[in-house]
Amino acid sequence: MKLPAWITTAATALVAVLPGCDYVNMQEMKPGITTQAEVRARMGEPGFVHHNDDGTATWEYARQPNGIHCYMITFGTNQVVSKIEQVLNDANYGKVRVGMSKDDIRRLFGAPATRQLFANLGEEIWEWRIEGMPPMEETYFMVHFDTANGGVKKTSKRVQPKG
Repeated sequence: MKLPAWITTAATALVAVLPGCDYVNMQEMKPGITTQAEVRARMGEPGFVHHNDDGTATWEYARQPNGIHCYMITFGTNQVVSKIEQVLNDANYGKVRVGMSKDDIRRLFGAPATRQLFANLGEEIWEWRIEGMPPMEETYFMVHFDTANGGVKKTSKRVQPKG
């Protein structure tokens, strides 16, 4: 079934303005002030909730596969924002260590854009679209897991020219 042109146009426009909405929302949310209810009203339901050892929670807002951000918003036990992070960044890429689990990586970067299994290489590769040099190219960060033990084997980046 083919969708009417107006639906396709509206969906495309919505996807184009979402990053702008995130920018506005991130500027207006303040640690120590913004509540869980306010975050939910602005950002919607989180893609995943990470329960931290200290009783706090971190809500994940991954913008994959088309976006280049993943926001982790941590709430104190009082349900008020304590920290807001955009976790797809060079500092976090440097935190990946051989042997880390898939749960550790999900907690660090959020949901990946893609997951691919390469049985012949004994690898599962998770990939995130990240900041690069648009509009000429798209850049991706990848974590390679060893399928034998499930831990991180290595990381890599790739650049894909557009066109």
